[in-house]
Amino acid sequence: MPRFFCPAPLHTGALLELPAGAARHVQVLRLQPGDSITLFNHGPGWTVAGSADSPGGEFAATVTQMGRSHVQVQVGAHQAVEREPARAVHLALAMPANDRMDWLVEKATELGVVSIQPLMSERSVLRLSGERADKKTSHWQSVAVSACEQCGGNRVPLVHPVATLAHWLRALPGDEAAGTGQGAVARLLLSLREGSQPLRDTTPSGDAVQEVVFLSGPEGGLSAAEEDAALACGFAPVSLGARVLRAETAALTALARLV
Repeated sequence: MPRFFCPAPLHTGALLELPAGAARHVQVLRLQPGDSITLFNHGPGWTVAGSADSPGGEFAATVTQMGRSHVQVQVGAHQAVEREPARAVHLALAMPANDRMDWLVEKATELGVVSIQPLMSERSVLRLSGERADKKTSHWQSVAVSACEQCGGNRVPLVHPVATLAHWLRALPGDEAAGTGQGAVARLLLSLREGSQPLRDTTPSGDAVQEVVFLSGPEGGLSAAEEDAALACGFAPVSLGARVLRAETAALTALARLV
């Protein structure tokens, strides 16, 4: 059954107009009044605990009207199904070049990432600012919505605005450093430096760590100075083994092991 993100309050019995993107998709699929679809409304910015004013999960819905530019649906029964990983993983990475970032956002969404922070570092090939950066962020957010609709997820990850690594590190909350107490947030840095521990041996287990912030570099990795700055912010260096992976492959491999 087709699934659509609808960033509006969803209540059984409500009649509502689908947002423009979802309406176009319904029309492309040539759905007709009476056809069934699925809606979910946890969009970018949802918290790990969910939202107090939304039941989460997803809703059955039925197409009631089709216009040239609008689609009306009636919301049906709520289904309290969730397909999110038990641990929330936030991925911060220096953006890979070309279209690889699109692919990375799509696959990270499929794996269940909570948020994605695009970064620029010393060795970054892709550099964005101003209107161009805003357009790219909006595009990547749309990619995340589409991927969430396709994979069965009910919570769209947030794609943060593009930032420099230095600025992002300075803005990190001081109490979010790696820890072992209940609700702690672990900070992990992908690194080839001597002393880095294999990720498979350092992956947090159980309920002690509910969230992980994973930082990964660009093609060529982060510079020694950048890694030192990350370590000073509480990041622990980890590795993925002897092979050198592409920037986007490394980030997704780590994500798959963490969720």
